[in-house]
Amino acid sequence: MTMTVTTRGTAPSYLTQGRVDFPERFVWGAATASYQIEGAAKEDGRGRSIWDTFSDTPGKVFNGDNGEVACDHYHRYADDVRLMRDLGLRAYRFSVAWPRIQADGSGAPNGLGLDFYDRLVDELLDADITPYVTLYHWDLPQALEDGGGWTARDTAYRFADYAVAVHARLGDRVRSWTTLNEPWVSAFLGYGNGVHAPGRRDPGDALRAAHHLLLGHGLSAQALRSAGAEELMLVINSSLVATPAQVHDPAAAVSEADAAAVERVHSLLNRQFLDPALRGEYPAEVLATVERHAGLEHIQDGDLKTINQPIDLVGINYYNPCVVEAAPGEPADAAWPGSEDVRFATADAPKTAMGWPIVPTGLSRLLLRLSQDYPEVGLFITENGAAFDDVLTEGRVHDEDRISYLDGHLRAVHAAVEGGADVRGYLAWSLLDNFEWAEGYRRRFGLVYVDYPTQTRTPKDSALWYRDVIGRNGLAG
Repeated sequence: MTMTVTTRGTAPSYLTQGRVDFPERFVWGAATASYQIEGAAKEDGRGRSIWDTFSDTPGKVFNGDNGEVACDHYHRYADDVRLMRDLGLRAYRFSVAWPRIQADGSGAPNGLGLDFYDRLVDELLDADITPYVTLYHWDLPQALEDGGGWTARDTAYRFADYAVAVHARLGDRVRSWTTLNEPWVSAFLGYGNGVHAPGRRDPGDALRAAHHLLLGHGLSAQALRSAGAEELMLVINSSLVATPAQVHDPAAAVSEADAAAVERVHSLLNRQFLDPALRGEYPAEVLATVERHAGLEHIQDGDLKTINQPIDLVGINYYNPCVVEAAPGEPADAAWPGSEDVRFATADAPKTAMGWPIVPTGLSRLLLRLSQDYPEVGLFITENGAAFDDVLTEGRVHDEDRISYLDGHLRAVHAAVEGGADVRGYLAWSLLDNFEWAEGYRRRFGLVYVDYPTQTRTPKDSALWYRDVIGRNGLAG
């Protein structure tokens, strides 16, 4: 049997190539994460994180790389902010390193750690750049992991305490607060297939971690709002889920089994986090997976009410579509408990250096679907970018592939806005080349090239192109 799947939020089959103008108050900026750029891993009372431990474990990170120095942003932040100003950025999303604030994940905050972010925020404001603070971008204090990490309920309460401590120092100048970055990655790559820190491989642990991450989100959102936080956001790594045929043609006829596979993976990737946060409930298929692999004892009465706190924005980190098809008898992927009888495929499209297919229209369709499914919340592109094999030649990096990628995805965002999606802004990933997690330093996502031995920063052609996009609030024809 075949059927035509109606995709809610169908983007145009093409993206206009002429000039496009974004809404008047559209926010333009770039994003980074603490462990990827800061360095200073042993300075000013910073404790050890799970990424320090994971990076020091042989075979976990390419070339044995780690974030001990990274981009040395901890010492070079003022120069980096001047670079942002010169590129015309209006917003900068950065994360706070939890072990820099609480070395062991609890107790009195470390004043020296808070001082760094104090200085950074002041520098940004002096440059007329709006700070967007992310409280958790994966660098869990190792001491909390030793006590169970995100599989332990107590970690969610410790996270809320930490959030309050950071807000107490920065809340008079920071209006936008993100609780978690990509909880799916934290849970399922960290505890499911082990390719990210802390490197565990247990589906039950991954599902328990996912719930406790959501609980931490709810507890911290509740505490931040009570403390006067103006804008709250949850950031997810979200993708359009589609069959190989649907990736380029949303009206493609697909089998009933393929359509079911798409909706199941969409629930595991997107709805597993958005439904509890925005509706106070888990999708039935997700709850069945949790019960099968982890039991339900860790989901206590009142948890979903706590998780379902009012938030203003959902941040979308989008890089490529998630392509699936039905495959009876296929075992579940280690990162996807509940994905039995599903095969993960790839799109027929050009690839980035990460091997990720480049499909800008997938972003339009995703934004339109999310805006229709969750109309109560605004959307914000909090990460979007690409790694390519950049080469510094005579002081320049000619990264035409990245410019093409960014141009296509910005046109996709504009198409979604024109289609009615409430998208408030766009933050390119990333400002700087940096430590790319398990890929070490071999993958470069930055608008700015970093020569790691000298820490010299060189804006790539894409950075100069993006400066012009910001200046005109749109794309040239």
